[in-house]
Amino acid sequence: QVQLVESGGGLVQAGGSLRLSCAASGRTFSSYAMGWFRQAPGKEREFVAAISWSGDSTYYADSVKGRSTISRDNTKNTVYLQMNSLKPEDTAVYYCAFHYGRVVTSPPLYDYWGQGTQVTVSS
Repeated sequence: QVQLVESGGGLVQAGGSLRLSCAASGRTFSSYAMGWFRQAPGKEREFVAAISWSGDSTYYADSVKGRSTISRDNTKNTVYLQMNSLKPEDTAVYYCAFHYGRVVTSPPLYDYWGQGTQVTVSS
């Protein structure tokens, strides 16, 4: 089992920034990819960003590309999502997810999920 705990969400004005963190614990001894997803009310969960075990490969949704940066610190089993120039349409619950093996972007391929952290961007 792997446990994921997100933090860093909150209320921010449009144009502001937030850094989300996700700490993994449990069976983290193998290489694993990490991803961030989000779900707004009435919408499906959507991919935001993902990063490989080494950090060499990163992927972003078009909606956040250029405004967000995913990174990780394997010594702390933690992945981060730095979000800048936030827009009201970024408002959602943000989830981190864990996948054993190579980086993927499809939600069903992820093995474990966090509980989510709310991000609200006011206009």
